[in-house]
Amino acid sequence: MKILLVYPKYPETFWSFKYALKFISKKASLPPLGLLTVAAMLPVDWEVRLADKNVKSIKDSDLRWADYVFLSAMSIQRESAESVISRCKKLGVKMIAGGPLFTSVPEEFGHIDHLVLNEAEITLPLFLEDLKQGKAKHLYTSPEWANLGATPVPRFDLLDKSKYASMNIQYSRGCPFDCDFCNITVLYGRVPRTKSAAQVLAEFDALYAQGWKGGVFIVDDNFIGNKGKLKKEILPAIIDWMEKRKHPFTLYTEVSINLSDDAELMKLMARAGFDQVFVGIESPNDESLAECSKLQNRNRDLIASVRKIQQAGLEVQAGFIVGFDKDPDSIFERLIAFIQESGIVTAMVGLLNAPHGTKLYHRMKEEGRLIKSTTGDNTDFSINFVPKMSNEALLSGYRSILSTIYSPKHYYARVKKFLQEYRPVKVRGPRYSFSYLKAGIRSIFRLGIIGRERFQYWKLLVWSLFRRPRLLPLAITLSIYGYHFRKVFTRHEKMLRMAKNEISPVC
Repeated sequence: MKILLVYPKYPETFWSFKYALKFISKKASLPPLGLLTVAAMLPVDWEVRLADKNVKSIKDSDLRWADYVFLSAMSIQRESAESVISRCKKLGVKMIAGGPLFTSVPEEFGHIDHLVLNEAEITLPLFLEDLKQGKAKHLYTSPEWANLGATPVPRFDLLDKSKYASMNIQYSRGCPFDCDFCNITVLYGRVPRTKSAAQVLAEFDALYAQGWKGGVFIVDDNFIGNKGKLKKEILPAIIDWMEKRKHPFTLYTEVSINLSDDAELMKLMARAGFDQVFVGIESPNDESLAECSKLQNRNRDLIASVRKIQQAGLEVQAGFIVGFDKDPDSIFERLIAFIQESGIVTAMVGLLNAPHGTKLYHRMKEEGRLIKSTTGDNTDFSINFVPKMSNEALLSGYRSILSTIYSPKHYYARVKKFLQEYRPVKVRGPRYSFSYLKAGIRSIFRLGIIGRERFQYWKLLVWSLFRRPRLLPLAITLSIYGYHFRKVFTRHEKMLRMAKNEISPVC
């Protein structure tokens, strides 16, 4: 068999880092880990190629070469995925699709030859056996959860690693919490399932053998779902591996705010090479947190929790949401104040949406408030249900948050506040490559000379040089991030105005 693994293109979003990637001459933030894992499950005598549309366009000849196109996508990639599907249909190429998009709404993709849904460790072997016997079915699904002990090392050898800013691995699936707007528990359950320390180190070894040195994102939706195993097995093993190889990787992941309650865990993560964590904070309004069952965030000083994590050497990136039924009219000003006071530089604020299958989705449907499917991008000024607050007030308040927190004045003030409080652990990590040195030079021109933030840019760099010289590269990196956030916000705002016919589409 000749198999082409196709990963659709991401649109321009907050997390695409499209404008930041240009500074380091990279095409994408991360490779398609799901497809690389699936590739490792295919028969060894099959010829397998990867086509990631985020790094390179796909020619018709690429599609014609394949006996089957394997397609995986998330909801936000739907438009690009449908373009690939249309091209395959036109060329007569057979398709096999899986991943979150197709698992969530399989009824909308009946025109695909084979849907291999849920977790591939369970459904892919069933499909492969039927295919071998010439009786492959249209749909493969399972209510069971996979044993991650059977998950193979991803085929990192299929990648052109020079195109990516970071690599990624997965340690666990599932989350012990049950926020009503989140579809993670729908897709992966509430009991965290984990790999062994040997599996994690085997994936590190595979990346290391490929010559990778740099960032590695552990893609778990809640890395600390099983704290005991992390502290006893996983992190000590990672620390030992890192020390023997002089820390070739810097690690980052997603966690819940209760990380701040465990000083031992934070210390071990920092020693292991973690320097960033993403936390879903969502709202400073306790009633809104109760509404969405974000119980782990309630009845705590959230800003104090953030500071504990950052002072332990872990930069906090965070997600926030507006549009809850319990949000007061003052939520927009409160959220701006919270973000500025916390010193969270990478603050992603989105409108509440109800993904298919979530508790929020079912509640909105029962109340007759559901109006459309989600786009997968909650920063694009769209909401898929009727909010309690008027739509005009919500969009206006949301716009005021973004225009404030991403403005050079507020953004750079937040960067400085963070750098003042951040206490990174002193471990030797990968040296900055030539591309990052080039990014620094490009930032001087783009931000320091022609940018509207040039005053704030130079003020921050001079302050950092004299007060926190070790953090100067981080100050430059965060400055570049700010440029990206402002560009994305401006584009989304322009598209919203175009939709309302406030400006001509040709402008």
